[in-house]
Amino acid sequence: MDFLFHHLLAGSVSRYPYKEALVHGEERLTYAQVSSRVQGLASGLRKAGIQRGERVGIYLDASIAQVVSIFGVSQAGGVFVPINTVLFPEQAAHIATDCSISALITTRAKLESLLPVLSAIPSLRFFVILSDDTALRTDLAQYEFETMTTGKADVACPDQGIEKDLVAILYTSGSTGKPKGVMLSHANIMAGASIVSTYLGITSSERILAVLPFTFDAGLNQLTTAFQQGATLVLINFVFAKQIVDVLIRERITGLAGIPTVWSLLAQPSSTLSHNMPPMLRYITNTGGAMPQNVLESLRRMLPNTRVVLMYGLTEAFRSTYLPPEELERRPTSMGKAIPDTEILVLNEQGQMCKPGEVGELVHRGPTVSMGYWGNPEATNRVLKPNPLLPPELGDVERVCYSGDLVKMDEDGFLYFVGRRDAMIKSSGIRISPTEVEEVAFQSGKVRHVAAIGIPDPLLGQVVKLFIVPRDNETVDENAVLAFCEEKMPRYMVPKFLEVVPELPKTSSGKIDYPALRRREGIA
Repeated sequence: MDFLFHHLLAGSVSRYPYKEALVHGEERLTYAQVSSRVQGLASGLRKAGIQRGERVGIYLDASIAQVVSIFGVSQAGGVFVPINTVLFPEQAAHIATDCSISALITTRAKLESLLPVLSAIPSLRFFVILSDDTALRTDLAQYEFETMTTGKADVACPDQGIEKDLVAILYTSGSTGKPKGVMLSHANIMAGASIVSTYLGITSSERILAVLPFTFDAGLNQLTTAFQQGATLVLINFVFAKQIVDVLIRERITGLAGIPTVWSLLAQPSSTLSHNMPPMLRYITNTGGAMPQNVLESLRRMLPNTRVVLMYGLTEAFRSTYLPPEELERRPTSMGKAIPDTEILVLNEQGQMCKPGEVGELVHRGPTVSMGYWGNPEATNRVLKPNPLLPPELGDVERVCYSGDLVKMDEDGFLYFVGRRDAMIKSSGIRISPTEVEEVAFQSGKVRHVAAIGIPDPLLGQVVKLFIVPRDNETVDENAVLAFCEEKMPRYMVPKFLEVVPELPKTSSGKIDYPALRRREGIA
C-alpha cells in the first residue's frame, strides 16, 4: 500500500526498475538507480543523526541530486524543505531559522554565500555537500553527497509514521512581509499526484519536462505525478525559450507545465516553437495566473495537436480548478471547475454560498488542504477555518482553505477570477508581500515613507509599483533606490515602476491608504 511520499518511488521501482526515470543533460538514471542513491542518502542522513520529523533544507538548482535529496529526506523520516536558489542569503537564512533545519544539502558555492548568515541558524548541525566541490571550513560537520549516495546503505531506514504526518514545507510570501512555511503531509502530496494524473490522463508512457522549481507546488507536482505513474521526468535549467523547445523535441516530451511568463516566452518568434513543432507534446498546463489571451491564441496556433489545460491553485491547497480543453473556445477566461475529489465553495461575508454571478471568496474543500503554516497558528487560523456549511451535529471535523481570491460562478458552474481580498501582489505566479518590498526600500536610507502595490501587467499578471516620499529637504535618486532593491531582493520582487510623491494617502487611523493608491492607478 502506497501512503508515504517516498512510496511514489518505491512503487515505480517495483514495476519499472529498468525504465528511464530521470534525465538531466547527458545524465540518465533508471528507477532502480534513483532508488539506490536515495537509499544511500537516507542511510547517510540517519547515520549523521537525522531523527524522525527533523527538517532538512535542500538548497540546490534543478538536478538529479535535488530529486535524490527530496526522496532521501523522506525515506530517512525527515521533512524536506526546498529553498529557492534565487533567494538572497538573508532570505534563505530566514527559512532555515523559521523551521529550525537540522541539516542543509547544498553545494560549496552556495554554502560560501551563506557563511555571513550561518550564525543566525542555531539549529543547523551539519551540511551535505555535493562531492564535486572542495570542503569549506566551518564549525559544523560536513558530509560528501556522492559518498553517501554511492556508498552501501548500512543503516536501515524502515518506514516511519503515517500519511497524516508532515513531510514537506514549502515557503510562500506572507502578508506580514516574511515568507511562511506551508506544511504538507504525505497524504496531501499523494492526493495531489493522484488527482492531477487523473484529469490529465498521465500514464507510465509520459515524458514530462520540469521547468518550474520544486519550491513551487506546481513544480513539485511534476515530480510526484511522474514518479507515481512510472513516467520519465526530464529536468532543465534554461535561460532562453529556445532551450526549452530544443529539449521538447530532442527528448520527445509529452507533457509540460508552465506559468504565464514561460508561455509568453515560448510564444515569441525567437523561441523557434512556431516552426519546430514538438512531435509528441500531448498536453500543456498553465498555472500561477491567467494566461494572456493573445499568448493562448498563439500557442494554440503553434501547437494544434496539443491539449491546453488552464488551472488555478494556491500553495495552501495545491490545485483547485482546471478548465477542460474542450471548453477553451466557449470560456477562454474561465478558471474552470473543481479538480476531482475537491469541492469549490464561493462564499459571501456571512459564510453562505453565492448565487451565480455574485462575487465571493473561493474556498477550497478536499484532501489537498494543507496542514497550515509552520509555527504560525494565528496565520493558519485565518486561512484554514471550519467548514461553515457542515451540519452542527458533525462539529469541527473539517478545515477548508479560504484563498483570499474573489471569484464568481456562472450558471453552468464555471468560475472566473475577480481579484484579491488582501494587498498581496501576484507576479508570474509568485506571491509578493508589499511589506517585504517596503522594508528593503527603507533600508536604502533614502526614503521617509514608502508604499508598494501591484499594478496590472499583460505578461506577468501584476508587477510592483513603489511610491516613495523623500526624507525632509532631500531629493531622491530613483535609480539609486532601484539599484539598491536589485542588490537586496530577487528579480521578481524588484519594482518595475517607482514614483516620488510628496505624501502618501492615509486612512482616518493614520495608516497608508492602499485602496486610494490603487484607485489612483485606475485599479478597482
